[in-house]
Amino acid sequence: MIDPSLRPVLAILASLLAIPLIFATSSRRNLREGVTIAAALTKFGLIASLVPSVVWGGETHEASLFTLASGIELALEVDALGLLFGLLASLLWIVTSFYSIGYMRGLDEHAQTRYFASFAASLAAAVGVAFASNLLTLFVFYELLTVATYPLVTHDETDEARAAGRKYLTYTFGGGVAVLAGTVLLYAATETTAFTPGGIAELATTDPTIARAIFALLVTGFGVKAALMPMHSWLPDAMVAPTPVSGLLHAVAVVKSGVFGLARVILDVFGPETVESLGVGLPLAVVATATLLIASIIALGRDNLKRRLAYSTISQLSYIVLGLALLRENALIGGLLHIPAHAFMKLTLFFCAGAIHVETHTDDISDMAGIGRRMPLTMAAFAVASAGMAGIPLLAGFVSKWYIVIGAIEGGGWFFAGALLLSGVLNIGYFWPVVYQAYFESPDDHDEKPLLRGVFGGQTAVETDGGRPVEDVDDDDEPEPYETDHLGKYDEAHDHHGGPPEGGWTAAGWRGGESTWFMLGPILAAATGAVVLGIVPNTAVFLEIVTTVVENVGVMA
Repeated sequence: MIDPSLRPVLAILASLLAIPLIFATSSRRNLREGVTIAAALTKFGLIASLVPSVVWGGETHEASLFTLASGIELALEVDALGLLFGLLASLLWIVTSFYSIGYMRGLDEHAQTRYFASFAASLAAAVGVAFASNLLTLFVFYELLTVATYPLVTHDETDEARAAGRKYLTYTFGGGVAVLAGTVLLYAATETTAFTPGGIAELATTDPTIARAIFALLVTGFGVKAALMPMHSWLPDAMVAPTPVSGLLHAVAVVKSGVFGLARVILDVFGPETVESLGVGLPLAVVATATLLIASIIALGRDNLKRRLAYSTISQLSYIVLGLALLRENALIGGLLHIPAHAFMKLTLFFCAGAIHVETHTDDISDMAGIGRRMPLTMAAFAVASAGMAGIPLLAGFVSKWYIVIGAIEGGGWFFAGALLLSGVLNIGYFWPVVYQAYFESPDDHDEKPLLRGVFGGQTAVETDGGRPVEDVDDDDEPEPYETDHLGKYDEAHDHHGGPPEGGWTAAGWRGGESTWFMLGPILAAATGAVVLGIVPNTAVFLEIVTTVVENVGVMA
């Protein structure tokens, strides 16, 4: 049932209209941040109000923006798949808004008004991506998301940040060109770009060469933001952004827009049966498998915590892509469920990294021995999210990965199932040492991190200074004392470079003395989400939404 509705439009406008208010209240930061939180709550409320009718009532909500030409329309539609992405992004924007207050004030960051305004614009674009009713509309909001997030990537305004921003634009705009080319070719072949559960019927009878070319262009374009190798290198460099940006935009909105686009292509443009008949699912599954294994191995050699998390994100995104490419019911459920599962877990991890940076000026894992004494709640949340990422039972990551493994086995993909299990072991390999040394080692007696030394990820060497080769460090130019920012750049404004101060870590206790509750609250909330999704997945609405998506598409058991 189709229901014309203004709510999809209002959901986008909720954050879009907040932008001028954020600028108008720039001199009164409490009011400015109140506007941000109010907009986040309003956006989430509007989207959440759509859950009963879409999930349990089988309705879709449509809103036409305007028509460019006959058959070419910019329009919004809320179906189950769009609701999955929109609900997740809007929910976690609330959590991240509170966290951003603690983070930005804790570091006394510059340009905070621009930061909050850019965040609001990014969420407007992300929800536009979620609610796009056709490929052309999706492309428009996909590109607007790139533009809106650029000021956040380059927030530090350093040479490194600007270089990361240029790389980000080059990769993502390049991917956008591929999406546009695929969209034009799709329209030429079928005279439509509208999303249709189970796929556009005309594609099944299109020349297979043309259909494969369309698939390749669309997968390449969306694969950039999904960080499929070798189109991934923009993501680790984008970690130069403030940690809340890395958390929400690079673990939820930006990268998830890439895998969401791939889900639309596989489920609503081609359809599982056409993907199977064209033989394009298997190559995509192979690329995803290679990415998830290689990125995990590279993560083992990263000492900078945010860079290790970045390569973990690259690996985990490919779990989603693999689940989609396997084209089996359980694999699809697992792949789609891993979108919210990964979001809660990875957001927790990034939030923890940011809290450590704000409170102790520490960014490198090799400097974190014994830090559990200083930040017990933060590192406990880190441990919970890490276990979930590795697929330990009772956490969100286990449920989604279980479905993918079962789907792989049902389809005869024992190789893919084995790769998933191996990746889980690698996850333990690069997360457990962080947790272990935080609680069970001391600054004076701990093992060297990272685990691996060698040529990985295109660097000439992997060292424990955050990945910079030893020969590149000029001792004469190194200020003492110094502090590092998001990616280890020197800053003489602090008393030390990170790690335990003289005399060792001071005990903060378990009652929240380690940081402000603006940061601790969101950390614990995100970690709780990962636990809830792991213990009661049938009660959590995300699994119901995912099941609805798969039922609507119709797939091979």
